[in-house]
Amino acid sequence: MTHADHQHDDDEGYRGPATLRLAGGQEFVVDVVLRGHVEPLDGRFHWYGRVAVDAGLEAALGGRKAAATVTTPQGEADGELSDVDPWGRYRVAGVSTPPFALDLEAAEVSA
Repeated sequence: MTHADHQHDDDEGYRGPATLRLAGGQEFVVDVVLRGHVEPLDGRFHWYGRVAVDAGLEAALGGRKAAATVTTPQGEADGELSDVDPWGRYRVAGVSTPPFALDLEAAEVSA
């Protein structure tokens, strides 16, 4: 995915397979759509997105929030699963180095 694939010039993102590992050790292989940005107010990278519907994940969480480690082929980061949308997709978010590669050259240009 290139920087030009994003709707907003300041967004970074990833779309594809990921593994979610819950605090209890359960793992789920899912598809995710993730993006993020540096928040000017705190200077930290905030990443967020949605997890595709997964029956096993829903059975394990039942709509409840949960801490999870998100692993993609590009990296790993701790985040939180929350807010199930009307289509059954969990929101995932974190404040850290994201679990996907950043386009550092584009980030330097926008800084």
